[in-house]
Amino acid sequence: MHTPIQTTADSKERDVQDGTTQQPQRRRTARRRTVTVIVSAIVTVALCAGYVALDIADLMPGPLTLRQVTRRTIPDAPDALAAGSVAGTLDATRAVDKSAAAALIDAFGTTDGVGDSYSVIITDANGNPVAQRNADTPREPASTMKTLTALAAASTLDMGSTFETQTYLVQHDDGSASLVLKGNGDMLLGSGTSDPDHVNGRAGLATLAAHTAAALKARGIGTVTLALDDTLFGADRYPDGIDENNEGNLYYTGVSSMAIDGGRQWDGGAPADPDIFSAYPQLSQHTDADAADAFAARLAEQGITVNGDVTDGAAPDNASPIASVSSATLAEILAFALQHSDNTLAEEFGRLTALKLGEENSPKGGVAAVRKALGTLGVDTTGLTMADCSGLTPGSRLTVRTLAAVQARNLTVSGAAAAAEGLSIPGLVGTALNRAVSADTAGLLRVKTGSLGEVTSMTGNVSRLGGGALAFAVIVNKPDDMVAARAAIDRFVDDLARL
Repeated sequence: MHTPIQTTADSKERDVQDGTTQQPQRRRTARRRTVTVIVSAIVTVALCAGYVALDIADLMPGPLTLRQVTRRTIPDAPDALAAGSVAGTLDATRAVDKSAAAALIDAFGTTDGVGDSYSVIITDANGNPVAQRNADTPREPASTMKTLTALAAASTLDMGSTFETQTYLVQHDDGSASLVLKGNGDMLLGSGTSDPDHVNGRAGLATLAAHTAAALKARGIGTVTLALDDTLFGADRYPDGIDENNEGNLYYTGVSSMAIDGGRQWDGGAPADPDIFSAYPQLSQHTDADAADAFAARLAEQGITVNGDVTDGAAPDNASPIASVSSATLAEILAFALQHSDNTLAEEFGRLTALKLGEENSPKGGVAAVRKALGTLGVDTTGLTMADCSGLTPGSRLTVRTLAAVQARNLTVSGAAAAAEGLSIPGLVGTALNRAVSADTAGLLRVKTGSLGEVTSMTGNVSRLGGGALAFAVIVNKPDDMVAARAAIDRFVDDLARL
């Protein structure tokens, strides 16, 4: 067969026909791409806008919020006092009269009731000894031991940081949901709403529950199981032998990732001001479980059903919390611990220091960390034996020379200011509230007291009436008369301001 030869005209005509067919197809493809890009852009903008809206409503993690900012209210002073001159810069070179200082110590040592087992030291503002008796004899310090822990912690930790108590959501393939409550060390949680006016209760479980419930409802979740992550301090929470001085669980409960009011069980007698009290109610020995149960109850009040009992668990790795509340700063909590001589919080600061310095996560690790930090600061710890970080456990020993060295450090301007700011002021605040002080020395003494069955002690620093400052420490073990020895310490410390 003969195949006709295609002419050039035929080819051109077919090319034109093919081009006519393909051009609408290209236009349709271009339109589809344009529509896809526009739709994708709209979806992206919608998703971003949605996330921003959820962030603003506090239903997703993020920096935006419409929540009202709570500010601490400062009450008016109960009494108006005439102002004196504004305090100037400390003159650390102002000498202390050595003979007058020695006379004070002599008078103290000969006071009826003090006995023979005492040590006293007075140093100038730079830590140089001015007068002393038995300054190198290690004695049981009671709660003055806390000043060592406070200086070590304040020199090691970020004292402006806070403890975060958090909730994490875990959604399962079967459609169920689990909630994990994770503590990070706040043992001064409140059971109600967060309280910006107080250290104790600054972070509230009711507030955490409200934020958590809002986040759950935004995800369409109304029922959860609840797990508790209390793994922060491991399994070893009690220094060996501390029970000997903790009769009735009045003075110590194990460190925990979370607690309400330090575990204090007031049984209807809670103080009006959660930051001010002098009583020692029984302490719960399962503070983490108490906090978890209270949180579950607050969730129920928000309309979230918690199935079953609270179980032990762990927060998921590489996940963000759906809600959290923040404690007071570590500086504020340390001041609270010193002013109330809180043994558990003192032990916790030791443990936090251990975690920071890479020591063992145990009571012994806390002790090792405090010693390491003091060594770095150049504090003389000769004769130091630490049975714990608070001074409650029998067996601790130290010299007044070590205590005074810590106080001399507190007189310097440094990043460890929190260790000095938390000291009690006789007649005004803290465990020294009811200690004797004269009208002309009121407000010039900053101290830490110590009391055990056969121990009365005090250490601190003093602003002198004539200018300058000094540091001191006094320990009496096995006094002939505890009441008389305590009163003798008060008179001695009050007279220091007149040197």
